[in-house]
Amino acid sequence: MAAAETLAARIERGDRTALARMISWAENGDARFAGELAALWPRVGRAWRVGVTGPPGAGKSTLVNELARVERSRERSVGICAVDPSSPFTGGALLGDRIRMDDRTLDPGVFIRSMASRGSHGGLARAAASACDVLDAFGFATILLETVGVGQAEYDVLDAADTVVVVLCPGAGDGIQAMKAGLLEVADVLVVNKSDLPGAERLQSDLTEAVHVRFTKRAWAVPVVAASAGTAQGTEDVLEAIARHRAHVESSGLEAARRRKRIEQVRHSLSEQLSERLWGPAGLRDRVEVELAQGHSPHAIAAALLAEVTMGLSKLSEARR
Repeated sequence: MAAAETLAARIERGDRTALARMISWAENGDARFAGELAALWPRVGRAWRVGVTGPPGAGKSTLVNELARVERSRERSVGICAVDPSSPFTGGALLGDRIRMDDRTLDPGVFIRSMASRGSHGGLARAAASACDVLDAFGFATILLETVGVGQAEYDVLDAADTVVVVLCPGAGDGIQAMKAGLLEVADVLVVNKSDLPGAERLQSDLTEAVHVRFTKRAWAVPVVAASAGTAQGTEDVLEAIARHRAHVESSGLEAARRRKRIEQVRHSLSEQLSERLWGPAGLRDRVEVELAQGHSPHAIAAALLAEVTMGLSKLSEARR
């Protein structure tokens, strides 16, 4: 009997069912995922990955839908990974990006995957980055990665993006929130969405001034672009800003930039897997409980455990020499 075809081989020939299954393996921390991705790795790196983030209600999903529409009009295939907030009761996604992107779902040049931010098994950052790798290997030219909000988990997810677009809107205190949350620091492109609303020009002016004052030493001057995704206005301006950032990154060292992001991806993945291993069913929880009952402080217990882990890493390094 012939051996069953691998997911990697099916993805190489354009099987969307295999694509969906492999992303599910990434979400669920399936042990088979690493081997399949290794087989696809030579195909990874061709797509341009655009991360889209910002406060809830800024219109991120509408903008992503419009970006995909324009990219398809240019005959570029688009993969969309939309990270939704999770229901605390079911673990399912609440916002339903696929509903808002309904007119894209029938397009054979578009693939949309919603991922709940419950962070089960593999963790949100690792799963989202891995999903982008799979979409990249499948052959999509542009990957749009939409995150749910502006917390640390979302910043970690954005390490998977080549260009980070921060979406804000007038009338919600977004300018102040952006500065407090550190959104300006992660932005490669700032978008003032819903620019037809009162206060949009003031927000754009404030953001332009803030970028000019805070990032005078940056090689890349972060543009502030006005758009109204709900009325299909300004989308091409956003894509032009993304294209200019891409040209800047490619001219200043694309491989080095991606290598830095891959290092962060390894760090996040290792931290998540180490945490799972240490605190899983066969982990250290029972030992910690015993030592706490014996009167040891949490800091002393943590220091002792760190010393043991460090010693183990030293022995491993010596064995590899």
